Amino acid sequence: MIWDKKDIPPELVNEMAAKYGCDLLTASILVRRGLTGGGDIKYFLEDDPRHLRNPFELPGMDAVVERILGAKEEGERVLVFGDRDVDGITGAAMVASFLSGLGMDTRWRLPMKNDPYGLSREAVTEFAGDGGTLIITVDNGISCIAEIDLAAELGIDVIVTDHHDPQEELPRAYTIVNPKLKDSTYPFRYLAGCGLAYKLVSALRFALKSELYNQLICLLNTRPSNDSYIIEIAKMGNLAVIDRLTETVVPGMVGIGETRIPAFLQGQQIFVWDAPLQKKTLVKIFGTGFEIYMLDIAPEIGKQIPQTMGKSLLRLKELSRIAKYADKSLGELDIFINLFTSFIQKKEGHFTPEDSADLQLAALGSIADIVPLKDENRIIVRQGLASLREKPRPGLSDLLFKLGLAGRRFGTAEISWQVCPAINAAGRMGSPDKVVALLLTDDPREREKLTDEIIAMNEDRKKQGEEIWTKVEIWVKKHPEIFEKHLAAAEGLGVFKENLAASTELAIFAGKNLTIAVGNIIPRGHTGLMANRLVNRFKVPALVLSFGEDTATASLRSTRGYNLQAFLAQCSDLFIDSGGHTSAAGFSIARANWDPFLERLKYIVENIELKKETDEEIVTVDAEFTAGRTPQFLTTDLFELVDRFEPYGEENSLLSFLARGLKVTDISLMGKPDARHVKLTLDTGKVKWPAIYWQAADKVKRDFDRNDRVDLVFTLNRNWFNGSETPQLIVTDLKRS
Repeated sequence: MIWDKKDIPPELVNEMAAKYGCDLLTASILVRRGLTGGGDIKYFLEDDPRHLRNPFELPGMDAVVERILGAKEEGERVLVFGDRDVDGITGAAMVASFLSGLGMDTRWRLPMKNDPYGLSREAVTEFAGDGGTLIITVDNGISCIAEIDLAAELGIDVIVTDHHDPQEELPRAYTIVNPKLKDSTYPFRYLAGCGLAYKLVSALRFALKSELYNQLICLLNTRPSNDSYIIEIAKMGNLAVIDRLTETVVPGMVGIGETRIPAFLQGQQIFVWDAPLQKKTLVKIFGTGFEIYMLDIAPEIGKQIPQTMGKSLLRLKELSRIAKYADKSLGELDIFINLFTSFIQKKEGHFTPEDSADLQLAALGSIADIVPLKDENRIIVRQGLASLREKPRPGLSDLLFKLGLAGRRFGTAEISWQVCPAINAAGRMGSPDKVVALLLTDDPREREKLTDEIIAMNEDRKKQGEEIWTKVEIWVKKHPEIFEKHLAAAEGLGVFKENLAASTELAIFAGKNLTIAVGNIIPRGHTGLMANRLVNRFKVPALVLSFGEDTATASLRSTRGYNLQAFLAQCSDLFIDSGGHTSAAGFSIARANWDPFLERLKYIVENIELKKETDEEIVTVDAEFTAGRTPQFLTTDLFELVDRFEPYGEENSLLSFLARGLKVTDISLMGKPDARHVKLTLDTGKVKWPAIYWQAADKVKRDFDRNDRVDLVFTLNRNWFNGSETPQLIVTDLKRS
């Protein structure tokens, strides 16, 4: 392995530590990870929910809220339609639970067994026959053009909430909420489907609770500038800034009627900070021949946020935590906007226990869907996991107990490896409805029964997956020519087609740019899992397809920088439907189009461009310590730093450290039936650390031995066993000093 620790400018580290109020080690890691902008750093150093973006900034959200509130008022029947994966399950459960809690006539539905992905014609038709008038999709819908057209014909409005990449043609829905739409102005594109569901529920909570819902207000502030004054006004709706006006005026030169101010303020409630000062300044600028009715909000804000009492906006700017993260200098009006927003959120109690319970679901779906853990996704996951540890909502509490996670500290790793697969298994085995039922039922006995069924399905899924993969490996060994020669696409796909014709059980094509696996032994629910394993096995993108009677369903997984949307675009005319992300996608195709698809693949495969693989694995190092020189860092206090950078996952890998000169004081082998792993005790000079080095039994005595001084790259881990927690190092690579 190559140990890569980037050189960074010490002056930049010192500057960031001073600016953001963090220690030098934290600052150095931020710099080494390329996190130097305040907008990025904020989401690593702050986790208050008030840093979440306003849901009404999402285009279409205001129309969605109005339509749902109208449905509530009129007693309409609503269908929440989700997806069979963790993201779609948790998002659908969240929305259905909230609407039901409002007393709305709410149904929910997910794709079952071999149902295709997304809203189906069958679901639309049945709901219409049941008197339904509104469908809300969660984690799907952006590609359901025909189905949404059918809904319109049957008198049903469809609200689409989806985070998948949109195609050129959009469905003719009542409203679409998707941050990836071309005209979207939302600052963050990478919310999960359940993240959008959380935004929807948050917007509805605001609408039902706040006196300011759908009320336009203006925040006004004046400030001197040389021989003139600057008048700044922000127009806000639902706590989102929808317009701004700035006028620079020399006193006595123009009347207020000659500016844009009266038209901008007309009909709005106007709030100011320090009304006597603002009125005095406006009279100085424009004279006394006018009247602006304004409310001094500073005393009210002072009651909720005492540290603001008696201070000017200029002084509050110096004290603002928000201001220090701004990549450009904030003005007094920006500080006013942030203060007003925080004041309303605090006064009206926006972040309730119910909100925290919804964040639990949003966190699970975000982790499972591998969205980038940056920007507000970090707060969604961090707050959701904190709430899940403290007071898991019914259903999740049962699942955590059965999985042995109740009452212990867990993070994204445990959620990724234990909780999400159990939820996903229900969908892969054709019964995602059991998870939604688990999350919605109030009956403890029913929850226990459903939890047992979900865990049993997960065990069956794992067993099936291993059986299928064993057959794949056997097939690979029987056909070495396919894998060793990397045949040209035309020749290789021809052989693949012959193999599939000879045996419909399984056939594989392993080209230099793409691996394809097709066969009756691969159930629909396993295509994504098999695609992931093929990517890991062959280090190229993978396509796995499962045949039904008349149609086939496929999963695509990418690697080495290949954009799967480019793949889908080249075959869209052959698909029944398709969708997904740049690195994970899927489609369904009629059997009649299978041969034309294979012909087109010959051209596509030859033109796939992948980033080069390096011969030797590179491990990135975030910080380096040396026994004897920096032993103060090699203590359990290092966990505080590791916890600060949680959550870990996509685009935020676990912190990796390099330590030099540690002494090996003990070595033992572990593992059954073969002892392939190594357990070490490493002396830092201050602490003796237990450490695990996986798959390293053959390196003992050859590469290191007891009493050696060693250098190693490692991550930190909390080992939970028999109800007690033990800190340990997980060795990535190790060599004699």
